[in-house]
Amino acid sequence: MGSLDGRVVLITGAGRGIGREEALFFAAEGAAVVVNDPGVAVDGTGGDAEVAAEVVEEITARGGRAVASTDSVADWDGARRMVETALRAFGDLHAVVNNATIERNAGLTDLSEEDFDDVLAVKLKGTFAVTRWAARHWRDRFRAGVRTDRAVVTTSSGSGLLNPLPAQASYAAGNAGVAALTAVAALELGRYGVRVNCVSPSMARTRLTLAVPGMGAEPPADRFDPLHPAAVAPVAAYLAGPSCPFTGQVLSVRGGTVAVGQGWSLGGHIRKDGRWSVEELAGKIKELPMDDPFDKLALALTGALGATGRAELQGMIDTLLDGEVPAGTAPAPGDPEGGRALRG
Repeated sequence: MGSLDGRVVLITGAGRGIGREEALFFAAEGAAVVVNDPGVAVDGTGGDAEVAAEVVEEITARGGRAVASTDSVADWDGARRMVETALRAFGDLHAVVNNATIERNAGLTDLSEEDFDDVLAVKLKGTFAVTRWAARHWRDRFRAGVRTDRAVVTTSSGSGLLNPLPAQASYAAGNAGVAALTAVAALELGRYGVRVNCVSPSMARTRLTLAVPGMGAEPPADRFDPLHPAAVAPVAAYLAGPSCPFTGQVLSVRGGTVAVGQGWSLGGHIRKDGRWSVEELAGKIKELPMDDPFDKLALALTGALGATGRAELQGMIDTLLDGEVPAGTAPAPGDPEGGRALRG
């Protein structure tokens, strides 16, 4: 029995690096996986459908279940099609892991408008688009009386939350935006039984970091490699699984150390000399002090709006959201005409 048995998970950017390790790990834990990756270069150019297909082949060769998706998260309708792929292949969707990113580094005075826009289109807009289409489906199922655990895992980075680096204005801005989006989505989607949390890798060896001094050297095969991207996968799996009670949290991951993110600083942490299992994380991570996003919002709004507790605050959020998008007017993922109408 795996920690994700019966779960259907869509993972973006799953062809290489952290996303690939997540796809392999999730499948080994029992999940059916939509492996999304258009196979682009680090800067987002090009494309290779074989990148996602090879991960699918690796999963199925091990007895797992997976299908490929080659749409770009920056494509609004492509994000919708990813959700539809999960529903068509596996009949449901329980979790989304937003991992896709690209990087174009240049000093602020040399960074072009196109480069800035393209990075945010993948990192920030892509996270929003995929989450939005998944949430549309989950809202419809919830309104139809289906009650089951759903989860979104977003991916930020130390570059943006802890150590914004020179020449990474677009990448850092996108990652910081993803963390803020996580908090808002957690507050909004809880009403439909959806938890939204963020994993923030720091110093993981991927295509994006190989040029950093010291990142390319791998330890002997018999030693734990704290920079291996596989270290992130168990944390993402825990956040995507039904045993996780948290929402609105940012967890920084560096090797075997998992710490609570608190704005641009770190809170308490747990540590292991090696990779965590989901079961180990479930037992230890609950020891970490975490701020409830509803409590934080209530504290901020009490003076201005007079909110006095979680239930009243949730009622205010529900009223706001229902006023913005009246019940019954939102299309399901398979209703592109309705989607276009809402986009104006």
